[in-house]
Amino acid sequence: MAANIGMMDGAYFVGRNEILAWINARLQLNLSRAASGAVQCQMMDMANPGVVPMHKVNFDAKTEYDMIQNYKVLQDVFTKLKINKHIEVNKLVKGRPLDNLEFLQWLKRYCDSINGGLMNENYNPVERRTKGGKDRNLKGSQKSFKSLQTNNSLNSSSCNGMGSNKISVIKQGKSGGVAAGADSSVEIQALTKEITELKLSVDLLEKERDFYFAKLRDIEILCQTPELENLPMAVGIKKILYAADEKESALEEAQAIVSQSINVEESGFSDDDD
Repeated sequence: MAANIGMMDGAYFVGRNEILAWINARLQLNLSRAASGAVQCQMMDMANPGVVPMHKVNFDAKTEYDMIQNYKVLQDVFTKLKINKHIEVNKLVKGRPLDNLEFLQWLKRYCDSINGGLMNENYNPVERRTKGGKDRNLKGSQKSFKSLQTNNSLNSSSCNGMGSNKISVIKQGKSGGVAAGADSSVEIQALTKEITELKLSVDLLEKERDFYFAKLRDIEILCQTPELENLPMAVGIKKILYAADEKESALEEAQAIVSQSINVEESGFSDDDD
């Protein structure tokens, strides 16, 4: 069903921030990007609990090779669920914003279509990631924490006899501590204000970025219209949109495509005049 979602479906008008917020809330994460394929696997696992072999999913994937392995797992899951959706792995592992956003939009739409978008209340995303190896050090950390607690309690009891000798020193340093505490409070307030201002600045930048991204997305959809997609102008625009880097060659190539088309048309008109 989800494989047949059209480009004008409302799913493709959901912004990047909204999708990331949705993923972070559902999977108990704090992501700023999602291109490794691991989160995509868990989104499918959330919609179809137990279908994804989470022990094969690498949440620490950094290289293209590791990411490709995650997407292979995801493609196998699609095959198992008879979802006729081909994953453009080569594009996704490059981290291109448009391709990754479009795939995440599709995945969210798919998840929303399963059980009315309601997540199984028994689904534990953290536990499922543990099976994938993400939180493999969690138990060791818990043991270390318990060991520290034990050592702290022993140290506390052994130091009780020395407590009386320290009281006078504490009283002497109390006045100095109050002054230092006041200075720290002022510094904390200043830093808090600065952080708030930075967050507001980031929010404004993200809104501006999303605004222009939406414009680019509209242009892309227009250029993919069957009646227009093969026109030289549309081909040239897509050449710029899909450029993998910031080199000027994409613009030059696009200009060459359009110029060539214009020259051909002018040549045709000249022949007609003759």
